Amino acid sequence: MKKANKKDKRRITVLIIIFVPLLGFFVSNMFSYWSTIYSNMKEKKELEEAFATRLEEEELLKSEINKLQDAEYVARYAREKYLYSKDGEIIIKID
Repeated sequence: MKKANKKDKRRITVLIIIFVPLLGFFVSNMFSYWSTIYSNMKEKKELEEAFATRLEEEELLKSEINKLQDAEYVARYAREKYLYSKDGEIIIKID
């Protein structure tokens, strides 16, 4: 009976020596993968926000292009931005 008990203790000890490092290895890999997944999700969110702002900018630029097709808008834009005037117009600049 004593020999069987000694063999059982030896088996348990060997199994513990084998499985504890394996368990530690798997747990560390799991945390590594979780941190990678978290950073990827964070980067995805940032890229989606950047993409949304780029889409908004694109829409604004498209509307500006459409507006610049109109001759009246171009003339008014030039008068406002570059202080051009029509014949007989007086420009007063107020800061």
